[in-house]
Amino acid sequence: MAHYEFEMPVTAQQVRALHVNDTVTLQRTLYGIRDATQIHMFDRGRTTRFDLNGHAVIHTAPNVQKVPASSACPAGYRPICVGTTTSDRMERFTRPLMERNGVRIVVGKGGLRESSAAAFRELGGAYLAIIGGTAALETTWIEQIEDVDLDDLNPESLWKFRIRDFGPLLVAMDSHGQSLYSVVNDQAHARRAGVLAGLGVKS
Repeated sequence: MAHYEFEMPVTAQQVRALHVNDTVTLQRTLYGIRDATQIHMFDRGRTTRFDLNGHAVIHTAPNVQKVPASSACPAGYRPICVGTTTSDRMERFTRPLMERNGVRIVVGKGGLRESSAAAFRELGGAYLAIIGGTAALETTWIEQIEDVDLDDLNPESLWKFRIRDFGPLLVAMDSHGQSLYSVVNDQAHARRAGVLAGLGVKS
């Protein structure tokens, strides 16, 4: 296991150095994205003025406060609570995010499935896991909301966060075909089979 600190954006080579069970701390920029954001981008043909190439996205619809724009709050929003939502609903968007927008890292909760794992292998990406219930901690890693796009979808806008020491986050899916979620699933099925066999039940 190794720890990496990434000043965003990153290259494919940097991401391909990651392996499951490594940890990563992100610096400088992180983009917040969620279901509606991606439905509008990939199903309804909308584009963003943000350059996501080489960047990380986090699955979130943050709780924010509308405030007058200032140097401290240039987008006119102050972060109140930036929690992470379950990633599985957004499985189908991993590949287009990588192919069309150049995203390299997805940060989320609960993991992604095989089509995302294939995209990570082929295109050079990784999934960084956050434990549920840590929104208060995550929010302390966000210095400000620098900008926002597609804001008619608020709170599922496309958010540009300025971050500092965002992590450490666990590499749960890498570009080498490894997934902690597959490992846990296989172990659970093996234990289940063992328990059933011990009870004399055919699985």
